[in-house]
Amino acid sequence: MKKTAIGFLAFVLIIAAGLILPGCKGKKAAPPTPAGRPDQSGGGEPMDIQKEIFGRLPDGTAVDLFTLTNGKGIKAKLMTYGATLVSLEVPDRSGRPADICLGHDRLEGYLDRKTNPYFGSTVGRVANRISNGQFTLDGVTYRLAKNDGRNSLHGGFKGFDAVVWNAEPIREPAAVGVKFDYLSKDGEEGYPGNLKVTVVYLLTDQNELKISYEASTDKATPINLTNHAYFNLAGQGEGDILGHELTINAEAFTPVDAELIPTGEIRPVAGTPWDFTSPKLIGARIADVPGGYDNNFVLRGGEPLALAARVHERESGRVMEIWTTEPAIQFYTGNFLDGTITGKAGKVYRKHFGFCLETQHFPDSPNKPNFPSTILRPGEVYKSLTVHKFFLS
Repeated sequence: MKKTAIGFLAFVLIIAAGLILPGCKGKKAAPPTPAGRPDQSGGGEPMDIQKEIFGRLPDGTAVDLFTLTNGKGIKAKLMTYGATLVSLEVPDRSGRPADICLGHDRLEGYLDRKTNPYFGSTVGRVANRISNGQFTLDGVTYRLAKNDGRNSLHGGFKGFDAVVWNAEPIREPAAVGVKFDYLSKDGEEGYPGNLKVTVVYLLTDQNELKISYEASTDKATPINLTNHAYFNLAGQGEGDILGHELTINAEAFTPVDAELIPTGEIRPVAGTPWDFTSPKLIGARIADVPGGYDNNFVLRGGEPLALAARVHERESGRVMEIWTTEPAIQFYTGNFLDGTITGKAGKVYRKHFGFCLETQHFPDSPNKPNFPSTILRPGEVYKSLTVHKFFLS
């Protein structure tokens, strides 16, 4: 065969290989790492969503579990009971994944308040506390379920965390997620109005977990929704969170009384143990806060979506930023965890083993005219967005 024919044949084979190789399942060349951010490409698997039955309620109702996976090693699990974030796996700087959310391996652990202090739940109709379990709206006094001493907490005895939501998967070009919806009927736990609620979780290929809320009502009612995940960026059950470094974009907070009800004052954080305007270890001054942190911080905001908080765990290198449209964030350091709850993989949860950063309106807003209003009226649409962004240091 002539050399020219051999050369032409080799050229054809090279072109053919080029057309075939992109369809193979081999590793692709890693994209350039963003400046200041280590490579977080993970295993390079495509985004995916899977559905299975997580368990059944005592009455036989099935509870579904959705597993969301992005192409960079992050995996989120969500269940229809409480529209709950069951787990969130995030790789460390060495690429080793760990579940950073406290919770349970089985549905049964979520059904008893003694073993489930709202782990990962969607809480409402009104998150946080309402004093004396009542409020007055348009001249009518509404009496709520008192499930926290004299007060109402996180929607009552059977709030949004303790009902089964309808759910459907979402697939987008750069995200996968779940859309949950629930109808809270007029009078449920004492609240007025038929309230239609939608909560959407989206896991993006940019290592974001987005949670958006929307609601409408046929009668004026207070509403204040949030997610109650307990985080530990070292991994759930891996010790306390006092060594995590925290920044909160807030220059003021709302002091509380002995029952954790806001006094109505808005106090500057400067010079107090509540000052996290620059990075500080959570445990640096926690001894100066009776019982530990459980406070509402008034965010600077000023933008449609603003940075609320940033948390850094040095050993793993994990960094979490929280962005929100809400005016406040509740910082809680797992003060009531006391070693009586055994969570995932047999891990025992002790005091300060998790922290919560709940984006929301101020606690007891229906009874505090100087706080931003939480009242939703017919014809209006409640909307809220919170984004958890994950990086490595």
